[in-house]
Amino acid sequence: MALAGSVRGTQLARLLGGWQGPARRPAAASGPGRARGPEYAQLAAAVRSLLTDGRLSLGVRLPAERELAQALGLSRTTVTAAYRTLRESGHLTSRRGAGSWTALPGGHRVGTSGLWAPIEDDDVIDLGQAALPAPVGLTDAVAAAAEDLPPYLTGSGYHPMGLGVLREAVAREYTRRGLATLPDQIMITSGVSHALDLVLRLLVAPGQRVLLETPTYPNALTAVIASRARVIGYALGDTGWDDDLLLSTVRDARARLAYLIPDYHNPTGHLMETALRARLPAAAHAVGTDVVVDESFADLRLDGPPLPPAVATFDRAARVLTIGGMSKPYWGGLRIGWVRAATSITARLAAARVAVDMSSPVLDQLVAVHLMGMREQVVAARRAELVARRDTLVAALRTHLPQWRFVVPHGGLCLWVELDAPVSTVLARAVEELGVRVAPGPRFGVDGTMERFLRLPYTLSEVELVEAVRRLAQAREELDRAPVRPLRAPAIVA
Repeated sequence: MALAGSVRGTQLARLLGGWQGPARRPAAASGPGRARGPEYAQLAAAVRSLLTDGRLSLGVRLPAERELAQALGLSRTTVTAAYRTLRESGHLTSRRGAGSWTALPGGHRVGTSGLWAPIEDDDVIDLGQAALPAPVGLTDAVAAAAEDLPPYLTGSGYHPMGLGVLREAVAREYTRRGLATLPDQIMITSGVSHALDLVLRLLVAPGQRVLLETPTYPNALTAVIASRARVIGYALGDTGWDDDLLLSTVRDARARLAYLIPDYHNPTGHLMETALRARLPAAAHAVGTDVVVDESFADLRLDGPPLPPAVATFDRAARVLTIGGMSKPYWGGLRIGWVRAATSITARLAAARVAVDMSSPVLDQLVAVHLMGMREQVVAARRAELVARRDTLVAALRTHLPQWRFVVPHGGLCLWVELDAPVSTVLARAVEELGVRVAPGPRFGVDGTMERFLRLPYTLSEVELVEAVRRLAQAREELDRAPVRPLRAPAIVA
C-alpha cells in the first residue's frame, strides 16, 4: 500500500521483505554469473522498487539511518551508502538534522498506472496497467458530440449531477440489466476513482472502519487510507468469496463502509455468485454498513456463465451504492464515471462535489452518450479481442512458466498468478531490467503481503504478451542463479 507521512524502520523492513536480489545492471550485462553488486546498491534498488510500484508515496519521511540499519540487521555504513545513492539518483532529498524524504527524480514522470516511470520508456512492455486503447468509433462519437454541444454553450457548463441525457442513458442501461433505475438515482463523476472518493468524503469519518477485499484495487486502497479510515481486510480464496465467511466478516467488522468488486474482480477475475449477492445487502444493513459495489468490469464478460444480477437488485434498505464508468470497456482517456444510489444520496453527493470539482466536462459527457449508443458493437469487439489475448497469455505462461498457478477468468482484464516462491517484488525489479514492467502482488494487498502473486493484464498485443512472458521466465531463472542471504525477520508492526 502507499504510505504517507513517515515510515518507521520496522515498517520499511517489512515492506522491503526479501530485498536482496539481482543488482541493477546495463541491458547488455545479462546472463548467469553476473555480479550482484554491493549490498548498499541492492538496498537502494529495493527502496526504488517500493517507490516505483506505489508502496511508498512522494514526500514520505524515511527512518533514520541507524533505525533502519537495526531493523534490517545491517551496518549503519551500508544504510548510509544506500541513502546517499538514492539522493544522487534524485529519489531522496535530505536536510541535515531534519531527515530524508522520498522524491520524484529528474527525468521521471507519474506514469499511466499512477506509478513512477522514466520519461523515456517507450520500449518498455508495460503490464503495470489493466487498460485498453481507444475503441474504433471514438472519433465518430467525438464528432457527433461536438454537433450536440452548441445548446450547452449558453449556460455556465456546471452540472454537479451530470447532464440529464447521460444520466438517462446510464439509468436505461441499469434498467436493461434488470435493475429499475431513475435518472435522479445517477450522478455522473470524473471516473470511477472519483466516484469512490466522493462516497468516502460523504459517508466515512476519520477512524471509522472500511472493509476491503484482499487483494483489491490499489487505487481504492489508497483512497481509503487517504480518508484516514481504519482498513479491515477480507481475504479472497482461490475460488473467490466464501459466503458464510464474508457475511460473518461483515457482521463482525461493523464497518461504516464495505468496498467490493463482485464482477470479474480486480485483480483475481472472480465472479460473485447470485446467492451471495442476494444475502449481502441485508447482512450489511443489519450492522449499519453501506456497501460500495464497483462494477468497472461488468461489461467485460468473455465466456462462462452469464453475469448475475447486480447486487443492488437485492437491496431493500438503500444500503448499496453502485459505481461504474467508461474506463475499462471503452477508454481510460474518457474520464466519465457514475454513482447509482438512492436519490437522497446522489443529491448529497452532488452537493459535496461542488467543493471538489464542480462537475464533469460537458463534451466528455456527450461523447459518453454516443459511445453508450454504440455499446453493442464496441463491447462485442472488445470481448473478441480480449478472449484472444487472454488465451495467448495463458498459453505462453503454461509453456514458459508451467510451475506458476492461476485460474483462467471468464471476464475482466487480467490474470492473478501465484508464483512458485514469494519473489514478486524482487522479480518485478529484475524483469524491469529486461524491459518489462509488472505490478507485484504486495501492491494489491491490504497488509503489504502477497509476495507469491503477480497481476498480469492481457490488454497488450499478443506479440507483446508472449515476449513479456519470455522475459519473465528469463528473470525468474536468473533469480535462482543468484541465491540470497537470509535476513533476520523484522518485527511485526501492530
